[in-house]
Amino acid sequence: MTVSAFVYPWDVNGDPEAAGRIAALGVGQVTLAAAYHSTRALTPRHPRHRIVTAEHAAVLYPPGALWEGRKLRPYPAGDWAPGDAFGEAARALAEAGLDVHSWVVLAHNSRLGAEHPDTSVVNAYGDRYPWAPCIAQPATRAYLTDLAVEAAVRPGARGTELESLGWYGLAHLHAHDKTGGVGLGEAGQYLMSLCFCPACRAGYGTQGLDPDELAALVRAALEPLWRGGGADEGWADVEKPLGESTAAATRAWRDETARTLQESVVAAVRAAAPPGFRILLHADPVPYHCGANAGVDPAHILTVADGVVVPCTGGAGLLAPFAEQARGVLAANFTVVSGMGGSPGTLAADIARARERGATEVRLYHAGLASDGDLESVREALAGA
Repeated sequence: MTVSAFVYPWDVNGDPEAAGRIAALGVGQVTLAAAYHSTRALTPRHPRHRIVTAEHAAVLYPPGALWEGRKLRPYPAGDWAPGDAFGEAARALAEAGLDVHSWVVLAHNSRLGAEHPDTSVVNAYGDRYPWAPCIAQPATRAYLTDLAVEAAVRPGARGTELESLGWYGLAHLHAHDKTGGVGLGEAGQYLMSLCFCPACRAGYGTQGLDPDELAALVRAALEPLWRGGGADEGWADVEKPLGESTAAATRAWRDETARTLQESVVAAVRAAAPPGFRILLHADPVPYHCGANAGVDPAHILTVADGVVVPCTGGAGLLAPFAEQARGVLAANFTVVSGMGGSPGTLAADIARARERGATEVRLYHAGLASDGDLESVREALAGA
């Protein structure tokens, strides 16, 4: 069973021991960030630094000439990942005997939204989400497709994992985030993530909806939540206030928008990649979910990509809808950083349960962020797996 650890270039570059240390965990593969969002990260073993602050979403290699003259284009990294940081780290990891796959974050970019606010998701109240590019807009779709190709098919990469290739909504770990005061539940998250930018307003029109009337319905549906009321029954709590046909029409627009983007991005990456290059998506089996693990239809996505990476920290239940398709790579993703809610001490048992539920591979988040004690637990678990 292939086990891959997530890694940032700054975990490796400048630390001559890093690649060997990662290989010694017992993994055969690394998923190395090539395009990533803003973050502040610990580097607990690096000889030159302990904190890396990535100030904005960036590509971790020099962007190519195809972006010249374009309004929407990726931003090069600053001093946290200078030059071809991805390439430098990929070479060191390969020399340690590890297969390198690229890790590409797509529809999650706060700087893009800040500099080009018209690209962002707009909620029913008119608030813009600068971290969430609207994937219905033609220019944004073209940008995401070209970014996916360039960032995924890097020299030294034998495959890629595409994160946030779908709708991004309200949920976002923003700096000093203060959005948890009201429990929105699944329905509230969906309603607060519906986009009302010009492209989406036109899209609702193609489904027979009046976008102004829809926005008013959404605001009315959310009102009980602001007062602290309402159960969390998932999709049923969207259908009740909107009506089944209206709720289904919003889904039809959003589902088709996400599916066609996923199809075009994967096709473009495949066309640019060498033979045998694997393309996986970070995915959630509930199609209306938003976020880094894009909501997908399992039966559809496994006819498009070579497989999926599924969050399994705290339980492997999300694997089942994908396993039922009996095709493609099914990678169970476990957080192994104790301070981030992971449980490296139970990793061996967690992997065994995931395998029983159909997992064919394992992902470990995150080799660079974990403490020495967490990494020792990982080594022990993989040695006995």
